[in-house]
Amino acid sequence: MPVTQLSATELKTRIQNEPHLFLLDVREPHEFEFTHIENSVLIPLNQIPQRLGELNLQQEIVVICHHGIRSSQACLYLNHAGFKHIANLTGGIDAWSCDCDNSVPRY
Repeated sequence: MPVTQLSATELKTRIQNEPHLFLLDVREPHEFEFTHIENSVLIPLNQIPQRLGELNLQQEIVVICHHGIRSSQACLYLNHAGFKHIANLTGGIDAWSCDCDNSVPRY
């Protein structure tokens, strides 16, 4: 099953319309501490296999990283693990900062 790709502006609309959307940030803790999208949950990419039990198979999950590469890898892994409702934030938090919320610092 192909992974859905969301632009930053599409994600912004979805967040406004779907309050239960789960935002999974797969960056490293120091990156998350520097900046993140409000209400996102940090599970670094290398911890996902051990922490799958923290995720709901039925919930819509949007995966976020810096530029969209690690989140794309996480989406493929989650898809293989049986998650069907996953999407990748194309361009990552950098695109979010540029297109949706310039108060989110770029790095």
